[in-house]
Amino acid sequence: MTGLLTWSDDHRHNFTKKTLLFSHELAGSDLFTDEALIDLIDRYPPDKLEVFSMGYDPSNWGQWYLGRRSGLDGRALMDGVKAGRLWLNLRKVNHADPAFNELCGRMFAELERESGQKTLKPDLGLLISSPKAHVFYHLDIPLVMLWQVRGVKKLFVYPPTAPFVSNPDLEGIALRESDEQLPYDPSWDKDAMVHDLKPGEMITWPQNAPHRIVNHDMVNVSMSIEFMTPAAIWRANVLYANGCLRRWFGCKPQIDKRVLPFEAAKVIYARAIKAFGGFNGAKSPLTPRFSLDATQPGVPQFDDGVDVPKKAA
Repeated sequence: MTGLLTWSDDHRHNFTKKTLLFSHELAGSDLFTDEALIDLIDRYPPDKLEVFSMGYDPSNWGQWYLGRRSGLDGRALMDGVKAGRLWLNLRKVNHADPAFNELCGRMFAELERESGQKTLKPDLGLLISSPKAHVFYHLDIPLVMLWQVRGVKKLFVYPPTAPFVSNPDLEGIALRESDEQLPYDPSWDKDAMVHDLKPGEMITWPQNAPHRIVNHDMVNVSMSIEFMTPAAIWRANVLYANGCLRRWFGCKPQIDKRVLPFEAAKVIYARAIKAFGGFNGAKSPLTPRFSLDATQPGVPQFDDGVDVPKKAA
């Protein structure tokens, strides 16, 4: 079977360890035409599709708003993406659509064959986003691949260490105590890997590396694919245990100071806590803050009291 990615020895040896850029074969696929995406949105479970809008200041991550689909069909939502400032997220589309499930299977069979690493918990998310839309500075607990299919986006990837992320913040995300967004300082950009991600490119970075995204002036279609390896699950459990030790016992663990026997004990500790119900954090689910109108699908109708984003003069 023909591979989806172009692999080098560096890709094979450093997959999941370094930030790596690949070429892929999906930019011209019929899965990603406007009509195919409209049909996919109409087939996708309505309660699972997430629609977001956002402010303009990359440091004001409080202006990342979940919205209501308001009954709009796939064509109206695509019109809204083209005309407005929207970000559609079809999470776990591989669980909802046979073609994407088959594609996901091909991807991960190739990743395991070429890298020699066992992959677990694959989650293929489809992102359809407006010209100049952006995603705030944040990190993910799983490993991530970003496959660019249409449009161009500027990607900033930062080291997964202080000052770019603190141990308490990293633990809070692992514990689901807080959102994935993090405090951002524009001066950190000088230390970031910056790349204009183009159709036919895929990029992946080390686990927990903070990143942010700014679309160029065009509609973007991407696949954001989360997954785990045994090593990634180990690290996630150590972070979980560190968070509990810090919050319950006042300890000050650091993820980069590794002592393997202690880490094994932490993994057992984390799994035991999860088995008994897990850490009870204070994170609240996102509340929808705007609606959409079929007559102006690109214009979010914000609820009363929302800090409505305003473009700088």
